Amino acid sequence: MALLIAAVAGCGAGGGSTDHTPPKEEPRLPIDRYRQDDDFQRYSQAHDLLVQRCMVRLGFTGFPRHPQLPSMGMRHITMVAVSASTPYGRLDLDQARRWGYGWDPKKKDGREPDGRPMTEKEYAAVQGDPPRKGPKGGCNGQADRRLYRGVKDEQRMWSYATGREVRLEKAAQRDPRVRRALKTWSRCVEDKGFARYATPRDAFRDKRWSRASDGNTTRTKREVGTAVADVECKGEHHTVEVWSSVLAERQRTDIARHRATYDAVRRDLDTMRSNAGAVLGR
Repeated sequence: MALLIAAVAGCGAGGGSTDHTPPKEEPRLPIDRYRQDDDFQRYSQAHDLLVQRCMVRLGFTGFPRHPQLPSMGMRHITMVAVSASTPYGRLDLDQARRWGYGWDPKKKDGREPDGRPMTEKEYAAVQGDPPRKGPKGGCNGQADRRLYRGVKDEQRMWSYATGREVRLEKAAQRDPRVRRALKTWSRCVEDKGFARYATPRDAFRDKRWSRASDGNTTRTKREVGTAVADVECKGEHHTVEVWSSVLAERQRTDIARHRATYDAVRRDLDTMRSNAGAVLGR
């Protein structure tokens, strides 16, 4: 973080850095060690494996590890909520040039189940719905109990850091340093011939990008041009560096102020991670 702050300090000096490329990835922040992004993926992998083993024991041989929801007699409603993956919006200039605010339509989301749809009987066994006999709460409930063994507060483990992060992001956006940085970024995008936005997220969510049912955009010339200007301006004016340094400052203060709760979250994450590792064999 010292290097990051040093870079920010040099932005206003006459001999500052000439690198106008913003970081392609979101800068690491103090609260990241209390977040569960990677842990949730491991939890899901272990959970799916435990459910599959449970279903086989109940006599459902050939039950897939990553099943889809049942298709028989059930309506499927797909709702796609699209948001920028970082508070800073799009960061990768190459991606902006190629896909605007969308993404490669051929690239599949790895979170989507790739197995066959469950039958209604299988679904009842997974969920523990009567009259199917099986473990309390079905195979889902049994898997949760195994993975949460020793965890003191499941809800706090999953939601505390994320909730604090959202509050701190809002507070950082009101900080005079970030407000100045965003105004400079906004004028820069406008000077390049595009609309003026209050924040990069507003540019990302512009309704003119005509997102399809899957959330992807149509990549019009104006959309791509806006995305490129957005990323270029963040690089030219060091928007991400200023913004992330303010976020880091506020997060460090918050962690120190609520140390006991953050440490409890970390212990629960470590416990759950150990449980998942035992199931997955690593």
